[in-house]
Amino acid sequence: MLPEWCRLIGVVILLAGIALRLRTTAVVLTAALATGLTAGLSPQQLLSILGKAFVDNRLMTLFLLTLPAIGLCERFGLREQSAKWISRFGTASPARVAIAYQMFRILHGALGIRLSGHAAFVRPLVYPMSAGASHAPLSEQEDERIKAQSAASENYANFYGQNLAPVQAGVLLVYSTLTSLGCQVNIWSIVIYSIPMVLLSLLAAAVQFLLHERGEA
Repeated sequence: MLPEWCRLIGVVILLAGIALRLRTTAVVLTAALATGLTAGLSPQQLLSILGKAFVDNRLMTLFLLTLPAIGLCERFGLREQSAKWISRFGTASPARVAIAYQMFRILHGALGIRLSGHAAFVRPLVYPMSAGASHAPLSEQEDERIKAQSAASENYANFYGQNLAPVQAGVLLVYSTLTSLGCQVNIWSIVIYSIPMVLLSLLAAAVQFLLHERGEA
């Protein structure tokens, strides 16, 4: 029987994988397998748990259906047209586009709507619009910064915005964990206490985006 602290090997694997920038899926799966084996689970039990988790969450793979449609839209000029359209607005800028998209995603999170943001919005729309909003040719470094900024706006909004809907998995997980520990909480109180964090994330992101834009100027 291995000591209890050996079960933390999964945390070590996760930290090492992130530090070495290895493929996230492989790192998480390896950490899960290592944790299960050190906890005394057999390989058959681990496969059963992983299979059940996949079946229970199979609806999350529906975003794959959007990829062919997005690919066709890009093939026929979606990115070019979105960049051309945003360039007509003289007041548009990469930072303002990123802030507006972050607010858009927070609203969808509050409504309980899950979107495959990076595949469906960031790559075909948000990034080309941000690049077009610069109203000038971009260097390779500036282009990469706008790509990162567009992806960051999606990550910030999705991570914090989903806590504004009581039907989201993150809120339900917090609620079930607290109630299992004997804490008397209301699911709406979790949503209400998430609002300040959402506003702070929006403010911090806006400051970050605007500072990056000034640095480019």
